Amino acid sequence: MSIAHPLSPEPRPGHQFATLGGGCFWCLEAVYEDLKGVVDVESGYSGGTTHAPDYGSVCGGDTGHAEVVRIEFDPLKVSYRQILEVFFAIHDPTTLNRQGNDQGTQYRSVIFTHSDEQREIAKEVLTEVKNAWDRPVVTELLPAPSYWRAEREHQEYFSHHPGQGYCAVVIGPKVAKFKKTFNDLRKAAA
Repeated sequence: MSIAHPLSPEPRPGHQFATLGGGCFWCLEAVYEDLKGVVDVESGYSGGTTHAPDYGSVCGGDTGHAEVVRIEFDPLKVSYRQILEVFFAIHDPTTLNRQGNDQGTQYRSVIFTHSDEQREIAKEVLTEVKNAWDRPVVTELLPAPSYWRAEREHQEYFSHHPGQGYCAVVIGPKVAKFKKTFNDLRKAAA
């Protein structure tokens, strides 16, 4: 969705941004591209200290950034709560700085909120999620800091490389789980 047209610094009128980190950004992007009400989604970096980080420095753990997706959505078609419900269904919020074999602070579970309303909704959802797990939930909840768009080759990665090993083994099952669990929220079902 975003490979040729980066998101603007502000969402379009009537829309909102959601910024989420839950492991590799390719996984989250692949799921949210199919969620109805999502206008656009792109992979990027947020939550670190370095100005204009790149993939190598983020993966090296030197910048403090998380791999994130920035989602522009129409709240009349999909709620922020629904976006978070999908988020918690497609990643493990109990593994600190890790999702599967991906390890490092760049893979942490984090919700960066863009408003007081988003923060309150996220707090409610986090409480529900914490009650549903028998292990501690480590998802961070923070105000949205600076955001940097990831390099072009990271945008729409799954849709351009579905047969690549990581895509087939890691991303494919997350997309399948989303399709099964949230079929009524998919664009294809709309």
